Amino acid sequence: MLEIRDIDVFYGDAQALYQVSCTVDAGELVTLVGANGAGKTTILRAVAGIRPVARGELLFDGESLRKVPAHRRPGLGIALVPEGRELWPQLTVRENLELGAYDRAARARRGESLAHVHELFPTLKDRAGQLAGSMSGGEQQMVAIGRALMSRPRLLMMDEPSLGLAPLVVGQMFAAIRRLHADGLTILLVEQNLARALRVADRGYVIETGRVSLSGTSDQLLSDPAVRAAYLGL
Repeated sequence: MLEIRDIDVFYGDAQALYQVSCTVDAGELVTLVGANGAGKTTILRAVAGIRPVARGELLFDGESLRKVPAHRRPGLGIALVPEGRELWPQLTVRENLELGAYDRAARARRGESLAHVHELFPTLKDRAGQLAGSMSGGEQQMVAIGRALMSRPRLLMMDEPSLGLAPLVVGQMFAAIRRLHADGLTILLVEQNLARALRVADRGYVIETGRVSLSGTSDQLLSDPAVRAAYLGL
């Protein structure tokens, strides 16, 4: 479904990614593992169209994304749950969710999508009229995930969904991720809780200083001595 082929990405004169290559097949849950600042978020932003790619290629269903602007990528089936949620705090929960369905095809099935989000996160149905900015961090993360789902994605990218959340809420987030994956949604996950991310994923890539240094199945990475020492504290 997604092929990232030898991409370089810059922030001004500073290079963030160096010839990064990875793939995500339909139905997979793939996680990106690495220290803060390694380039994981930049990969997601490149796929979403938020950061331009200087060299290399991005392919979605075999078609290049290089000339597809960010606002058109959700219509292709690509959605990003950004780090920090980035909600509209002065809008209600319902309004934030509905803004996720701005593509014409998604708008046509808005009611069906909203029912799916409410089934996944019943709290959001009960809090539909509440201002998003007045909710707890965990509830706001539910809104952010729900907003992405309203675009009816085929590839859902999630950037640090458990960041800053209480342990109980983290468990709820991962339960939702497992359910979405079990329902067949393709997921590309960046997550600070590396052990938990690898246990829920099919495969992973280790990103170090803007490069892919290692890849393998989740079991392979969990058992790799270097990964265990560097990222799991074992």
